Amino acid sequence: MPGPKANVDAADDPDDGDDGVRIDMISGARMEGLTTMEKIRLILDGVRDGNIVILEEGLSPDEESRLIEVTMTEISPDDFTGIEIETYPKAEAGDQSFLDKLMGRESTQKLTVIGPANRIETLHKDENLISTLVSRK
Repeated sequence: MPGPKANVDAADDPDDGDDGVRIDMISGARMEGLTTMEKIRLILDGVRDGNIVILEEGLSPDEESRLIEVTMTEISPDDFTGIEIETYPKAEAGDQSFLDKLMGRESTQKLTVIGPANRIETLHKDENLISTLVSRK
C-alpha cells in the first residue's frame, strides 16, 4: 500500500519560487485504503505546506472530528495557524441506498475543501456553490 505522502517530482516542486497556489485534488480511490490517521496526515501535510486540499468524497463525521482535534494540537502562532474546511452538504436521505439507511451509515460522497486558515476565506456557501478567496503567501 502506498504511503500517505504524494509523490512530487523535482520539476514540480511547490517551493520553486512560484507565487501560485497549489491545489491537491485527492480522489476517493486514493483515500479508500487509508486509515483515519493516514488520511489526516495526508491532508495536514499538504495544508501545512500551504496547499489547498480538495477531497472528492470527503470525510466521515468521525474522521472530520478527528482532523479538527489533531489540527488543534498542531497549531503554533509562528508556524501553523490551523485549517479552514468547507464541505458541500450531504446528499439528501432519499439518495442513500436502503441498506445504508437500514445500517445507519452516512454517505461521505461530498466534496470537501481544506486549506490553511491564514490563506483561505470562504466568501459564500450554499447547496450548489462554495466561493472561496485564496491569498498568496
